[in-house]
Amino acid sequence: MNPESDNQPLRPVRITAMRCTVYRDLMQQYENPIQHACDIKVGQSFVSIGAQRPEGLCDSAWESMRAFVEALARGEGNFYDGWMRNPHSAMISCNDGFRPVSFYLETIDNN
Repeated sequence: MNPESDNQPLRPVRITAMRCTVYRDLMQQYENPIQHACDIKVGQSFVSIGAQRPEGLCDSAWESMRAFVEALARGEGNFYDGWMRNPHSAMISCNDGFRPVSFYLETIDNN
């Protein structure tokens, strides 16, 4: 946590779906049929304001990325010592083991 960021306004964070994967073999073997699965589409984008879950983003995906969104909103970054080319970003996947979605998180204003 960056103590200097405590008094700064929170930055908006863009959340963009980059890839959606479906593991049909795992679904067939282990999943009970469900009525409504994830309906996120590649390229779909959300904006977190005040480090809050954007409307339309499922709770499960949000729980997977919330800590990263909160850190980025506070102006933090450079996760895992240079993991991302853009230090004000992260690539996070939701925790659905049958149909994971990879999301690119980035602050909209790095200033």
